[in-house]
Parts: sequence; C-alpha cells; structure tokens
Amino acid sequence: MEEWDQPVDSDASLESTLSYYLRNRLWKFAFIGICFVAIFLVAGYTITIGSMNISFVETYETIWNHLTGNIVNDGFDFVVWDLRMPRVLAGIIGGAGLAVCGAVMQNTMKNPLADPYTTGVSSGASLGATIAMTVVGGLMASTNVTVIGAFLFSLIPVGMMIAISKMKDASPTTMIMAGIGIMYIFNAITTVLMIWSDPQQMQAVYRWQVGTLDIVKWEHLPIMGLVTLAGVVISMLISGRLNVLSTGDESAKAMGIDADRMRIWCLVMVGLVSAVIVSFTGLIGFVGLVAPHITRLFIGSDNKFLIPACAVFGSMLLIVADALGRTILSPNVIQVGVVMSFVGGPIFLLLLLGSRKRMWSS
Repeated sequence: MEEWDQPVDSDASLESTLSYYLRNRLWKFAFIGICFVAIFLVAGYTITIGSMNISFVETYETIWNHLTGNIVNDGFDFVVWDLRMPRVLAGIIGGAGLAVCGAVMQNTMKNPLADPYTTGVSSGASLGATIAMTVVGGLMASTNVTVIGAFLFSLIPVGMMIAISKMKDASPTTMIMAGIGIMYIFNAITTVLMIWSDPQQMQAVYRWQVGTLDIVKWEHLPIMGLVTLAGVVISMLISGRLNVLSTGDESAKAMGIDADRMRIWCLVMVGLVSAVIVSFTGLIGFVGLVAPHITRLFIGSDNKFLIPACAVFGSMLLIVADALGRTILSPNVIQVGVVMSFVGGPIFLLLLLGSRKRMWSS
C-alpha cells in the first residue's frame, strides 16, 4: 500500500513511453530497409544464374552501362537486360502486388485466411487462360491471347461477388462464401476443358496454372508496374480507414466510415491488381497469404507501416523463391509457384501454431 501511495514521476513515465514509441518506429523503418537491401542482393544473384557465367558485380555493371548508354559487352547486355531482368522485375512487382492485396483482404474481411484469390480471381484467370490455350488453340494461342483471356475472365468472379454482396449483405462472411462458390464453378469448367484437350495443350495449361515468371516480357512490365503501383499507393492512402475497419463495422460506422461500401471498393481494387498480375505470371499462391502474416510478426498490424512493409517483403519473398527454384535442381528449373507452395505451406502452419494475438497486435 505504501508503494502504491508514492507519487508517480509523470516526466519519467512520458520519457519512457516516448522512447519506446521512437524505438518501435525506428525498427519498422529498419525492417523495410533490410527488405530493400535483401531485394538488391537477391535480384543481383538471381540474374547471375544461367548458362552464361556472369558475376554479381558484372550484373550491376551491365545494368548501369545499359542505363547510361555505355554498353561494353553486347553479350552480357543481351543476357542480363533482355533475358533475365524481366523475370526478376516481374517477381518484384508481382510479389509486392499480391502481398499488399493479401493484407488489404485480411483487414477488410477480418479473416486471417483471406488472400487475393478469395475473390475468385485465380479461378477466373485459370478458366480464361485454359480457353485461350485449348479452345482458341493453334497459332492464335500466343502469350498475348492467353494474357487477355486470363485478365478478362478474372474480372467475372469479382463482378459476381460485388453483385451478390449488393443483392444480400456485403458482410465479410457473405463475400468469402460467394468467392468460394464461384471458384468451384469456374474450376469445374476448367477441368472439363482440360479433359477434352490434347496432351500438349494440357501441359501448357498446367505450366501456366502452377505459376511462372518465364513468360513475362519487357512489354508486359509497364502494365504490371503501373497497376501494382496504383494499388499500393491507394492502399497506403486508405491505411487509416483500414485500421478502423479492422476493429469492426460498428467502430467504423461510429467514425463515419461506410464499412460496406469501403469493403466493396477494396474488393474492386484487390480484384483488378491481382487480376493483372495473375494474367502475366499464372497462379502463384501463398504470397498474399503468408507475407502479411510474417510482416505483422515483425512490425505489428498498423496498416500505415504494414502496407509498405508487405510490398517490399512480398517482393523479396517471391524473388527468393524464384532463385531457389532455379538453383535447387540446376540446370532444371522448378516453377516459382511450386516453390512458394513448398515454402509457404510449412511457414503458414508454423504461424498457425504460433501466437495469434501477436500476429494481429499493433
């Protein structure tokens, strides 16, 4: 009792609180910086992998020479800039977009198992790509035709989910259940088309479905980059509203936020970004599911820091998976979607066995 009656040193308490706050913010910035450094190192190493031996230093020298217009070695320039760079940049862009979309979905749906594919985008894109490769067939089934088909069909599940949510209640449970139902319907149609296709077409469809960065070219990167950048910027601008929405619809309404409308707009944004990425890379799983959870373990659940941290960590995670796929059984290549399943599955199980409160604490 005598200890409780002692006066509290308010200045010392305030100083301690401020010191903890500053250390916490500094660690969050440091985490983002560490991810940037890792991206720089892994990207340089990934570009060195291939039949032509190019060192890490030569890789960045070649990139610098190309950017400055002072090309010294035409062979190195062609291999680094034209053959290997698009793959790495696609991994960086795709990883950032899928990770941010996963974080937004988990917050808006208030469900730790939500990811960009909860919208049914993956099943729609898979059906579109399958139609392009099997029904169109022949010489017309080029990469561009496959991309267009995958993108157009990936938008159908998003539109159906929005329509269903407006017909009933735009609650998270309704939207998740609608996405699951739509996914099964589209997957069934895809399976039928694959059964009717010839072995060569089936192989092409399967290769696309497991997810790969091989098919991404320089002309595809501007579209991927601009759409992903727009999605990340929008997510950062609404990060404060996402923080409120994650506490519950009643809290959001008390703060003047229309939770149902915001959830639908977030769904549209996530659907468009993930549809563009999936159209070019195929179905790469676990990035949007695992990356936000791992990032929360390090920096908490404040979306003002979580969104940019997810972007850089997702990029790092995907290019690391791609590097592993190209080195484990070299010279054979394991597609990045397969590697992400091997890596993401055990990591997600470990996260489930860990502290759930810590994962979602700020």
